[in-house]
This record gives sequence, structure tokens and C-alpha cells, in this order.
Amino acid sequence: MPPAWLTILSWAAIASALLCAGWIAADLWLRGHRQQMGVMEAVWPITALYFGPAAVWGYRRFGWPKSPAWRAEHGYEEPPERAGWSTIATGVSHCGAGCTLGDLCAEWAVFGLGATILGLSLIPELIGDYVLAVSFGIVFQYFAIAPMRGLGVREGLIEAAKADVLSLTAFEVGLFGWMAFMQFVLSPNHIHPDHAAFWFLMQVGMIIGFFTAWPVNVWLIRKGIKEAM
Repeated sequence: MPPAWLTILSWAAIASALLCAGWIAADLWLRGHRQQMGVMEAVWPITALYFGPAAVWGYRRFGWPKSPAWRAEHGYEEPPERAGWSTIATGVSHCGAGCTLGDLCAEWAVFGLGATILGLSLIPELIGDYVLAVSFGIVFQYFAIAPMRGLGVREGLIEAAKADVLSLTAFEVGLFGWMAFMQFVLSPNHIHPDHAAFWFLMQVGMIIGFFTAWPVNVWLIRKGIKEAM
């Protein structure tokens, strides 16, 4: 069992993340700050699941100006200028949303099935996380690229894979390194998904993955392989 202080901290972090995700979702759907790019209406709340209050700050600063309703309220015909780094951050959060959903599904599936390879649950966790993260990520990227470029399903999926597989892989490198550290150093007995501490530590891993994916996204966007978000 994890120590009491870690359990308390974990529940506080999880509760904060859920409240932040709920606030963003309510602001999008109830207050009408719908996004110009529809897929971001899923990306912003999912990002809050690991970045918590930082995601709310990013949404208010960079998401609101992308809402036609917000611009009408504040007298803007076009979104105001924003810092170049915010484009990268939004692009990484887009790929991070696919990773988050993939990890949530895969971790619970591996735990529920009791799957192990060579006596370790970590190996099927990594395989499941990566396969589902890439699957979700390509779908998210498809709904970003296809509408902007006017692509059909086949062409859109191909371009989405080109734009996101490398980014997702870089994201997962950071997360997987942290997961290995979790199991072999922090928790040799391995904390399972039915403990709050597991998900708090996964939040930390997702944040690490966010930054390991940053340089790759800079390169992809500069080369025009990935759309600037």
C-alpha cells in the first residue's frame, strides 16, 4: 500500500483535475464557448485530466479566443495574436489527449484481465498504452487535418498518421520511462490502477511526456507535416 500522505496527495490531485475538466466542459457546452476547431472541445477537458489548473489557464488564454462566441462578446473579428510557443503547446496537447484516452483504457483492461508477460504487468501495459494511444491519436488528428485540407477518409487517415505517430511516440517515450521508474524504483511491488496513487503518478508521467513530445512537434509543424493548432 502507498503511504498515507501519497494517497491524500493523489486524491487531491485527481479531484482537482476532474473539477478542472468539468469546468472546461461546462464552459464549452453550457456557456457556449464552442471551439472553431471542433476536436479541441475534447482535447481541452482531456488535457485537464493531467495538467489540472494549468489546463484551465491555457484554455482561458488560448482556447477562449478560438471561440466565435467569445470573440463576439469581446469585439474581435479574428482571434488576437498569440505567442508562437502556444501553437506548439496546443499541438502537443492534441497528441496528449490521444495518449491519455489510450492509457486510461489500456491500464484498466490490463489490470482487469490480470495480463502479464515474463511475470510483469508493465510489458502488456506498455503495449496496450501505445497501440491505443496511436489509434486515438490518429482519430484526433484526422478531425484536425481532414476538415482543414478537405481530405477524404483514406487520405485524411494517412496524413493524420504521418502527423501524429512520431509525436505520439515521443510523448510515450517520456511516459514509458516514468512508468518503468515507477515500477522498478518508486514501487517495486507495483501500485495498481485501483489505487489513487497510480493515477496521480500517471498524471506526472503524462506531463513528462508532454515535454518529451515538444521538440518533435516543433519540427513537425515547421516542416508542415502537422497542422499548426
